[in-house]
Amino acid sequence: MSESNRRFRPAGSRVGDGEIETSTAEKILALVLAVFIAIGAIWGYFKLDEVAKSDSVAYVPAQRLIEPAEVSAIQAHQQALRSVGRARRERRAATRQLELRREAYRTALDANEPSAALRAEYEAAQAGLASLSRELEAAVGAAARTRPAAMEAQQRLEALRQRAADKEDEDRAHHDRIVFLLRLALLILMLATACWLLIRLRSRGSRYIPAALAWIGATAVVAVVMAADYTDNYIEFAEVGPLAISIAGIAVTLLAFVALQRFLAKRVPARRVRRGECPFCGFPLRDKPHCEGCGRAVIASCSSCHEDRRVGTPRCGSCGNP
Repeated sequence: MSESNRRFRPAGSRVGDGEIETSTAEKILALVLAVFIAIGAIWGYFKLDEVAKSDSVAYVPAQRLIEPAEVSAIQAHQQALRSVGRARRERRAATRQLELRREAYRTALDANEPSAALRAEYEAAQAGLASLSRELEAAVGAAARTRPAAMEAQQRLEALRQRAADKEDEDRAHHDRIVFLLRLALLILMLATACWLLIRLRSRGSRYIPAALAWIGATAVVAVVMAADYTDNYIEFAEVGPLAISIAGIAVTLLAFVALQRFLAKRVPARRVRRGECPFCGFPLRDKPHCEGCGRAVIASCSSCHEDRRVGTPRCGSCGNP
């Protein structure tokens, strides 16, 4: 099979430069494709948050941080403080009861009424208040005795919890950095793939260029999602996150743009020849061996068959070789 037959493509599968026209149906399909690509990419974007997730927790029970004796000291002091509070409440209630009994007993004495029962109640209230006062004094003493050991254990517990909180913050920041870099790599990979695909399809004159444009559109959607995500939710990257995304996207896009322009510049001579123009300056030709615009030779011998051929044509008209 000859080389020309091997390179044969069905009509409409490959078109010349400047002749690609995208139909409305192709535009709609490209839009739908971009939506589905964006859905999958955004799903993967958020799934990356599960990578390198920290196992640390915000609250750690005291039993896991300090010794049992220290836990007992803290609990004993807390129990003593509760006893002090309860004794004070009971003493206040007993004081009010004593005042009521005293007033009732005094009223009975002033009215010359029988007061033996009221006197007994008053004396019982006095005894109850004295007993509660002793209980309050004992509770205060117990709280004072347990306070030094409890304070020392509490300070050690708070220091260890602060250390655990700092460790959790460090792990969360490390996780956020890894996820940010992975998401940025995903975005750069998508953008680089889209630009490469566009250049590749454009160089081959393919009818599937709208598919590459759909990929680029989906990549732009992911970039917007990432910029909004890191602006609103990640304080650590709120200032540099969107800027890094912007710089990476601009760099890759500009590189693709430069590569595309270089490719198109190589195609300019063939395009001018097809239009009957000089491949060097674009001046119209009139079947002369030299251009009347720039004076350069537009007819040269073929390197394969040495027959005359137009400068800038992709193949020789006599032998068919490049």
